[in-house]
Amino acid sequence: MSEATKSRNFIEQIIDKDLAEGAYDSVCTRFPPEPNGYLHIGHAKSILLNYGLAKEYGGKFNLRFDDTNPTKEKNEFVESIKEDVAWLGADFEGRLFFASDYFDKMYEAALRLIDKGKAYVSSLNADEIREYRGTLTEPGKNDPDRDRPIEENRRLFTEMKEGKYPDGAYTLRAKIDMASPNINMRDPILYRIAHMTHHNTGDKWCIYPMYDFAHPLEDAFEGVTHSICTLEFEDHRPLYNWVVQEVDLFEHPPKQIEFAKLYLTNVVTGKRYIKKLVEENIVDGWDDPRLVSIAALRRRGFTPESIRMFVELAGISKANSSADYAMLEYCLREDLKPKAKRLMAVLDPIRLVIDNYPEDQIEELDAPNNMENPELGSRKLTFSKELYIEREDFMEEPPKKYYRLFPGNEVRLMNAYFVKCTGFEKDENGKITTVHATYDPETRSGSGFEGRKVKGTIHWVNAKDCVRAEVCLYNNLTDEEKGVYNEEDGSLNLNPNSLEILKNCALEKALGEAKTGESFQFVRQGFFAVDSKAEKEGRLVFNRIVSLKSSFKLPVS
Repeated sequence: MSEATKSRNFIEQIIDKDLAEGAYDSVCTRFPPEPNGYLHIGHAKSILLNYGLAKEYGGKFNLRFDDTNPTKEKNEFVESIKEDVAWLGADFEGRLFFASDYFDKMYEAALRLIDKGKAYVSSLNADEIREYRGTLTEPGKNDPDRDRPIEENRRLFTEMKEGKYPDGAYTLRAKIDMASPNINMRDPILYRIAHMTHHNTGDKWCIYPMYDFAHPLEDAFEGVTHSICTLEFEDHRPLYNWVVQEVDLFEHPPKQIEFAKLYLTNVVTGKRYIKKLVEENIVDGWDDPRLVSIAALRRRGFTPESIRMFVELAGISKANSSADYAMLEYCLREDLKPKAKRLMAVLDPIRLVIDNYPEDQIEELDAPNNMENPELGSRKLTFSKELYIEREDFMEEPPKKYYRLFPGNEVRLMNAYFVKCTGFEKDENGKITTVHATYDPETRSGSGFEGRKVKGTIHWVNAKDCVRAEVCLYNNLTDEEKGVYNEEDGSLNLNPNSLEILKNCALEKALGEAKTGESFQFVRQGFFAVDSKAEKEGRLVFNRIVSLKSSFKLPVS
């Protein structure tokens, strides 16, 4: 085996073989979500894998909504999924499909199976079907209607479509093998009656195909060559193949290939859990930045590039494994470090008054936007007698090795001057409100002065033109020590300190123009982005995407 072959994942090797042997002359993949909720980080792997393969082989990529269950599906979810897929960079322009677009074709395919004696109408209810199915160790029993005449099956199925029967009265089942060791092959249900309005077809249909019947047909109708899905569908593959073979309409039927899901530690991904969190107002909707839905990651400030890097690092395999959330954060830092502007923001401000600075003077200072990336240029900072600094950057009685401001100590103001603390003021409750200092005009940053050094450097903003904003600091939604789920009742172990909202923070003037989609590094604080929901409400709110430091290390290969 060549080195090039060894480095290709098992899916690429299968596709290579299929193309070489002439099974297909091109490649078409798809991402087929059911529009019954918002996508999460695990779906990103499937989206990027399917799109990446189509792009690699010069083929086609379809976005298709598997909308065969009107009880749970909404247009809200359709629109959110379209936005998520496009944001990740998977181009589906001109190739957007709905399973419901094929309902007529699926109905005709079902009639074809009936006419071949491969499907029959059953009058068993759901409980009876389960009872007849048998167990993993015991074979099932034949449905009493299994040998119903073809003509009667066709009549009943037509009448089901015409709405003559209530929900649950009949189902259409495949006639395969009730003794099959694969329980999915024991005469699975193909159609059920459901008198419900569909988000796409309205009230045209009152019978709907089951996923295991619809999905292979959708792939085949669209010319999908490789139907790439997660491992839980491996046991369904024989049924997938049975459907496309028995319908017998496709010269080159699609091939199903399974890969391992992407599991992320210490996060909530289950739709029922997230739905409960949303309904109980524990989180601010499906896009709450503490969640890992793609909408939530986007709102928090994650970039498509960071998620693509994360998926690539996680790799493609047949064995289930988990990735640490810290790896996702690592990918984000690696993406933002060279391209995010580094600006100053004071999250817990106290006044710093420079007593010997001219009263009405406002000075402009040059500051680089990112010292690691000169291409981002520089900006002008305004400097005046009155500034804001972080409360934690001053202490009345500091411990040893505290190098920031305290009475008698001197520090550098970043991109500005040396200042020396001369005193402070407190309010009636003993809380420090103002720090006083003097500055040395000979120590202006960038002036090339040679002289004394200081151990501490602190950031600041000009009190006269700073921008006031709200800042949200996020932590894990669940308790890391207890784990995500309560072992006794399956409930979530919620972290009561998952969100800290800082009001009236003082930010550099330039941040007042920030818009959704822009990311910044707040000096010493972390990476931040404008909150899109707050912006629509006319409020300036920044979300901390990720802190600056991490203990995560890439494994040595």
